[in-house]
Amino acid sequence: MCRWLAYSGRPIFLEALVSKPCHSLIRQSHSANECLAATNGDGFGLGWYGAWDEPGLFRDAMPAWNDDNLRSLTHQISSSLFFAHVRASTGTPSNRVNCHPFVNGRWMFMHNGQIGEWERVRRKLEARLCDARYALRRGTTDSELMFLMLDEVTLALDPVRAMFDVLTETRKVMIEAGVREPLRLTAALTDGTNLYAFRYSSDATPPTLYWRAGDDGIIVVSEPIDANREMWSAVAPNTVLVVEPSGRCRQQPFDVEAALTDMVALA
Repeated sequence: MCRWLAYSGRPIFLEALVSKPCHSLIRQSHSANECLAATNGDGFGLGWYGAWDEPGLFRDAMPAWNDDNLRSLTHQISSSLFFAHVRASTGTPSNRVNCHPFVNGRWMFMHNGQIGEWERVRRKLEARLCDARYALRRGTTDSELMFLMLDEVTLALDPVRAMFDVLTETRKVMIEAGVREPLRLTAALTDGTNLYAFRYSSDATPPTLYWRAGDDGIIVVSEPIDANREMWSAVAPNTVLVVEPSGRCRQQPFDVEAALTDMVALA
């Protein structure tokens, strides 16, 4: 499982969250506490918004703990909205194009989790992409595929619904293929204005996800980056946390399994 963080608020230097805290994301790349494997050394990535509508992006297949460029960038770059991710591969190659975040236009996405028995459903899910979206595919991960599956029209109108539709479609394909392993994820999605953080699983054990209000803005993390655990609130399972530019946060249900049950009942 990967580790990630997202921030929205007043501009801060990325190092304030990525490298300086006692349990920073860089430390989590080799000593994570709340995932199956402590090591997340299969690459890393940064995505941030600055002067342009489209985010800046830096990714590499090197372990985060072993890259001086990463520390230099986080020391120099200031942003009001940014993502950072350290990767633990679930079977796909460790290369730059498979590292998170993923960007398309002004949209940015990152993910932790896995589509159960990925290779059994990969071809059917990739067939859901239109030719134009398929042409944007650069890597081989389920994460990038889910991002490209987001319908552009729905995404512009209702990003939460767009993500809900992707997960519902993915679960339907998994069920039709007889996949027994779960679909589990936490994911972050943004257009550079609003931040959406999802926590979902088709079974009872979704990956961990926390948030808190810091001195300058809202921080969302796979696991706390400091020792003040009492300051962090867990995002509820099957829930999306929506962070607005004002700092207002709200959580709303995101129950894909209930929707699938209703679909079966109506069929």
